[in-house]
Amino acid sequence: MTDTISRAASDLHVYDTTLRDGAQQEGLNLSVVDKLAIARHLDELGVGFIEGGWPGANPKDTEFFQRAQHELVLQNATLAAFGATRRAGSKAADDPLVRALLASGAPVVTLVAKSHVRHVEEALRTTREENLAMIRDTVGFLHGEGRRVFLDAEHFFDGYAADRAYALEAVRVAAEAGAEVVALCDTNGGMLPPQVQDVVADVLASTSARLGIHCHNDTGCAVANSLAAVEAGASHVQGTVNGYGERTGNADILTVVSNLQLKSGHEVVAPERLRDATRVAHAISEVTNVPPYSRQPYVGSSAFAHKAGLHASALKVDPNLYQHTDPSAVGNGMRTLVSDMAGRASIHLKAGEIGVDLTGVPNSDELVASVLAEVKDLEMRGYTFDAADASFELLLRNALSGSTLTYFDVESWRVITDARGGEVAVSEATVKLVASDRRFVATGEGNGPVNALDHALRQALAEVYPEIDKLELIDFRVRILDASHGTDAVTRVLIETSDGETSWNTLGVAANIVEASWRALVDGITFGLLRHQVPVR
Repeated sequence: MTDTISRAASDLHVYDTTLRDGAQQEGLNLSVVDKLAIARHLDELGVGFIEGGWPGANPKDTEFFQRAQHELVLQNATLAAFGATRRAGSKAADDPLVRALLASGAPVVTLVAKSHVRHVEEALRTTREENLAMIRDTVGFLHGEGRRVFLDAEHFFDGYAADRAYALEAVRVAAEAGAEVVALCDTNGGMLPPQVQDVVADVLASTSARLGIHCHNDTGCAVANSLAAVEAGASHVQGTVNGYGERTGNADILTVVSNLQLKSGHEVVAPERLRDATRVAHAISEVTNVPPYSRQPYVGSSAFAHKAGLHASALKVDPNLYQHTDPSAVGNGMRTLVSDMAGRASIHLKAGEIGVDLTGVPNSDELVASVLAEVKDLEMRGYTFDAADASFELLLRNALSGSTLTYFDVESWRVITDARGGEVAVSEATVKLVASDRRFVATGEGNGPVNALDHALRQALAEVYPEIDKLELIDFRVRILDASHGTDAVTRVLIETSDGETSWNTLGVAANIVEASWRALVDGITFGLLRHQVPVR
């Protein structure tokens, strides 16, 4: 590790821009309440800075900063307001958008500025000299007003390639005017790690600025580029939770922090905060209504999931043989996926995950063989337990107990979909069941048959199992298994259910898509009640 990195490690900035740059993701629309909730989660993670948005330019962001002054109590992070340098031909003190940055009350102001000559001349439509004056005047004014000022040098790497001298001069001017950090932005996301490392090293050698890095993921290298910048001496890293952002997204701050801390030896957040990373990732996914990415490094549900029987045999001996780090360091856990590729070791490991040591169970060899045979038989009929570990856990628990776990007994269910003329179709479901020795009949409406069944089932169970209110269906996937059969093909439905902190997958298979959905839905609710240790009533 270089001396530069060692010096920077003690005060390496972790700067989150989920609320501003992440919110530019297609289909992601955050309310002020959403942004306040996400800010609290980010603070719990222990990031150093939270960029809240652009006050003055966006009414929603202006309201966020107004409310944040009274409603947001941050224990670890410092709030930053984002804005731009003054307009060409004016004074920073007279620019209303610069004034709005002061009015936000944020102790840190991050300014975006041009460092690419073509953007200065063609997009900003001003001279090179005036752009530098805009940087100098705006940074100096805000610094003089007592704000900590960071500067995002937009399109820096492309600008450096086009005119190195001018790009370096933009950095020097910002630092000399009082910018505490100059973040070099790979705005187009087109750089590769060796390029980033070379440029950052050159800028450090050529200026007195403290450097940061802001990477987009268009080459799939945002995280790697961020790490390369730190290796070259940058001591301020920007990113977004879950890699949110426009186009292909930004550097995932969770992956960056985990790599810096677990692989490079930088303690950028307290270890107990890092252990909250998986929960924070899922909690923010709930707020944004963007389903969690199961294959997300470190915090994804599949990040430490193992399927093949050969791997499972080795994992039974020592989990570290097939894992690059301890999943508990980021609040995740190892999972064993069971499929038709599974062997006996996979069943033993899966039982261990739910707290059952099969070696102490009578006739365990016969039990494991029976479960394995059932799994392989069901997968021949279209089930896929590696994608629905909750359904497999229910199957295993039932095998261990010798009976089926039942929180309620379903008498019947039915769905009617009514469409008249050009009106939108509405579905109505009726569910009849017995719970706690009482019979319930409930009717629910929805925008489709599964939605209607979900509503009806919840209504029927709410009195006996009020805990069901915590559970929410967050994803619904359908796969036609034998398409050549046309509309009478067997259908597999995967449903993801969440309790607001974690999520689980259940499945159903049937020739009728609604019946397959019903089976997955019932398993999802059953597993959720089991997960929360709700007793059968």
